[in-house]
Amino acid sequence: MDRDLTALAAERDRLRAAYLSAGRPPSSARGVHHVALLSSDVEQTIRFYQGLLEFPLTEVIENRDYPGSTHFFFDVGNGNLLAFFDLPGLDLGPYAEVLGGLHHLAISVEPARWKHLRGRLDAAGVEYQLESEVSLYFRDPDGARLELLADPLGEMYGNKVS
Repeated sequence: MDRDLTALAAERDRLRAAYLSAGRPPSSARGVHHVALLSSDVEQTIRFYQGLLEFPLTEVIENRDYPGSTHFFFDVGNGNLLAFFDLPGLDLGPYAEVLGGLHHLAISVEPARWKHLRGRLDAAGVEYQLESEVSLYFRDPDGARLELLADPLGEMYGNKVS
């Protein structure tokens, strides 16, 4: 893959100058209500997210859009939810990164909790990639890429992003 890194950096600088301003207006949104992913096995997903990652399960209901499908939610802090659907009867393929699809979901945790969860991933044999001593990338049972980030909300590697 041949990339002109200087040109790509210049394009980021151009976008920053054209679209970022100190007087940014407030967002029209209140926040993320939930992010919904697909699950091949409801119980396996619950064991992973609640049992391993310690995100409490908050509700299990029928999906209003697909009778027989389960819609279930986990608390990921700050009033934010991570939701899942199973879609029984549909022949879904394995996880794939596609344009418009999920690249990864980054979840902020306190540094002490980050170390604790890293130990739980180690004990469970979950492979992960360590980045910058504050970031762990790994996959859930269905292949979705997750990141546990010890940086505070609104910061990324010491830079304010909110």
